[in-house]
Amino acid sequence: MLLTITYTGTGTTDLGFLLFKNPYRPQKFELGFGDAYVFYPEISDKKTTAALLLDINPINLARGKEGSSEGGLFEYINDRPYVCSSFMSVAVAGVFRTAMTGVHSAGMAEEHKKLCDSAIDLEAVLTMLPCRSDDAMLKKVFEPLGYEVKYEKFLSDENFPDWGESKYVNLTLKAKIRLCDLLKHIYILIPVFDRQKHYWIGNDEVEKLLRNAGDWLSNHNEKEFITSRYLKRMNPLVNLAFSRLNSETDSDESIKETNEDAFLPESAEIIEKREKKLNLNMRRLGGVVAALKNCRARSVIDIGCGEGNLLRMLSREKQFERISGADVSCLMLERASEKLKLIDSPDNKFYLRAGEKNRTYHDRINLFQSSLTYKDARFKGYDAACVIEVIEHLDPSRLSALERVLFDFTKPRFIILTTPNKEYNVKYENIGNNKLRHSDHRFEWTRAEFKDWAEKNASQFGYSVKISGSGDADEELGAPTQMGVFTLCQ
Repeated sequence: MLLTITYTGTGTTDLGFLLFKNPYRPQKFELGFGDAYVFYPEISDKKTTAALLLDINPINLARGKEGSSEGGLFEYINDRPYVCSSFMSVAVAGVFRTAMTGVHSAGMAEEHKKLCDSAIDLEAVLTMLPCRSDDAMLKKVFEPLGYEVKYEKFLSDENFPDWGESKYVNLTLKAKIRLCDLLKHIYILIPVFDRQKHYWIGNDEVEKLLRNAGDWLSNHNEKEFITSRYLKRMNPLVNLAFSRLNSETDSDESIKETNEDAFLPESAEIIEKREKKLNLNMRRLGGVVAALKNCRARSVIDIGCGEGNLLRMLSREKQFERISGADVSCLMLERASEKLKLIDSPDNKFYLRAGEKNRTYHDRINLFQSSLTYKDARFKGYDAACVIEVIEHLDPSRLSALERVLFDFTKPRFIILTTPNKEYNVKYENIGNNKLRHSDHRFEWTRAEFKDWAEKNASQFGYSVKISGSGDADEELGAPTQMGVFTLCQ
């Protein structure tokens, strides 16, 4: 991820004094989540640009700081190393700490003190800022602060224009402004548009917000939007922030009236929505288990098993005598082994922890790393294969490989496959520009599209198929999840 700050005018090499970073010597800073580099790609008397480049290890984000399987805040596949996120905000505060405070350092020349206190012509470019359908808010948030705002948008993938526009933009801010104010604005507002922070949000975040934005936030037209997003919609903290802002202004009643309904503690409706989301996953997996029971399957492999939620449900049923899980991510397999109380043996199989009472448990369950798009002899020999919420994560060009591996090479008696119903997405809030439920989904199918795909493969590879849904069905839109149960024809 990259942030550049450009100073135009005369004597612009003084940007190095303002940032306390030598323009002629690239510098490296070790942070808890990666390395930050400061360098100057352009230096002249009339125009000087400073760049802050952040290099993050995505595996460490998922595994935790020390590389363990515990403590990770992100899924194995994530966008954090490539986008302007809260990591960049922390890097700005750490690397440009003195410049951001606007405090004169000891020994600073008088001309530099004066420059530090003056509004100068600055331009900041934030590369790949997450902006989930909020690009219209960019101007509403930044223009009242005195910026000329421009942003560049992209397609999610030029090879697949149907995926729609990317949720990321390249943002350019231009203003005559003090450098310390520019840095504070960037520090506060990056997480507002990204909506995600990599660290715990507590009362100290309210202090940070008021310390760095208290002089302009109370009079900003979008103060509700900024405050709520910065504090991740945590209502007690939002209420506290507004209470503190109110104590510093004379507009207590007007703010209270504006936000009385918007920032109350979580309503029953919000809680119900969260519970429904959890309930959908459990109902989906419950439907898969019921289908497996109906098929009278004795051995089951879950390909793309993730953290092992389905495996855990299957392990509680005596009908399933042999259970295996495969996933491309070692991290997911580690988490699954924790949930199933297994350990990794020297021959790369997961077995029962020592001391468990059920000594036959390890004979029933096995985990291994593999990909659904490559032939693997370990996929064979099961009554049923499950592919649950996996197919939509594949590039469309890889679907034919999956079809050959699953239906032709593995060829179990039963295949159970689930995938989102795209038509149902209109009932979800905060769906991105690509209109998909998850940022890693490459596509999603309507009911008709899934039916065509399922029937085509059933006919080609000698299966029959029954299609049903999981979750609360809408009369017009159908159920949120669609499931296909494929049965090998005798």
